[in-house]
Amino acid sequence: MKKLFGSILVLALVLGAPLALAEEGAEVSKKEADRQEKRAEINKVADEALAEVLKDAPKAQATFEKAQGWAVFDNLRVTFIVSGGGGTGVAVDKKSGSRTYMKMGTGGLSFGIGAQKYQVIMFFETQERLNNFIEKGWKAETGASASAGDKGVNVATGFIDGIAVYQITEKGLMASADISGTKYSLHKSLND
Repeated sequence: MKKLFGSILVLALVLGAPLALAEEGAEVSKKEADRQEKRAEINKVADEALAEVLKDAPKAQATFEKAQGWAVFDNLRVTFIVSGGGGTGVAVDKKSGSRTYMKMGTGGLSFGIGAQKYQVIMFFETQERLNNFIEKGWKAETGASASAGDKGVNVATGFIDGIAVYQITEKGLMASADISGTKYSLHKSLND
């Protein structure tokens, strides 16, 4: 009886191993498909936001042409006495075309209640500034002025510390953007 039970156990293990490996392979494939879908969504939002800034901000095209790279982050900020937010984005090296997926987070005290969805678009003046942003991340300590606004406002921003910042909300391109207290860093799981 022990031999029969032992034989059945060995047979179950031998037959079960390929099934377990197949299930593991399917799980890895689903995980990779999910990552590819998330990256495609981030790229779509980024490309649309960049196109909107270049169309709506009269001097953005000249700033973009000088830039060595750009990044777009899709953010959601929620406020209920304490504000917090987060989002994902992509940084693009114009020379190589390579895309690095990133995340951002923000928090602080705020008066009010509500939620705001917006995109932050950044242009990087030098390759070094872009590389530092990607490799080391960045914490915005002060507010930044965005260029343009709606209805033909012709305000332009130059690079401040090597970065030009624009913000798009549901109402369109904003005349100013406050990204203070926001931290940007590498999104490891989307870059593996």
